[in-house]
Amino acid sequence: MIPNKLGGRLVVVFSLALLAACSSGFGGGGLSGSDGGPYAPGTARGDGVDGLIVGHRLVEAGEYELALKAYYRAAAKQGATVDVLSAIGSTNLKLGRLGQAEQVLRRAIEVDETFVPAWNNLGVVLMERGHIAEAARVFQTAYALDSGESDAIRDNLRLALAKMDKPDYPEDEEKTFTLVRRGVGEYLLLTQQ
Repeated sequence: MIPNKLGGRLVVVFSLALLAACSSGFGGGGLSGSDGGPYAPGTARGDGVDGLIVGHRLVEAGEYELALKAYYRAAAKQGATVDVLSAIGSTNLKLGRLGQAEQVLRRAIEVDETFVPAWNNLGVVLMERGHIAEAARVFQTAYALDSGESDAIRDNLRLALAKMDKPDYPEDEEKTFTLVRRGVGEYLLLTQQ
């Protein structure tokens, strides 16, 4: 057994030795985040993943609130581009925030009047809000800008025109399609149920 006085001194000496080893000034390394050291680095360096890509992946996973946050981070980093605004508007649509979705999608169209997904998604919002005639005009614009290449836009236009002719037109299928831009010329079709 170690006498009490000696044991107390050993604990103090051992504690001081540990603290000295942890400091960056003693023996080099220590707990500093220096490259090549055995310890975890401090803050991350370099560019993070594009907020739009993260947002699109979160939308695919059904995590709309988190996707919206990722899109806002992308807006802070890239600015309010048509891609970012369209993604924010589309996500608000998925969350049922129709007023916000309409406002943001209209801003996206102001930024780029030829951006097909924003036109289409605005048409979907207008349909949901009961503005059938305006939605039909918006879908016509989207269809014309897309040169008739998207079946989803064509189906949306057909539905809007049918509802305009017969306001009590029964919907056989409860799905409405929206488009979210994922990159140059690449689109992701999402269904709203």
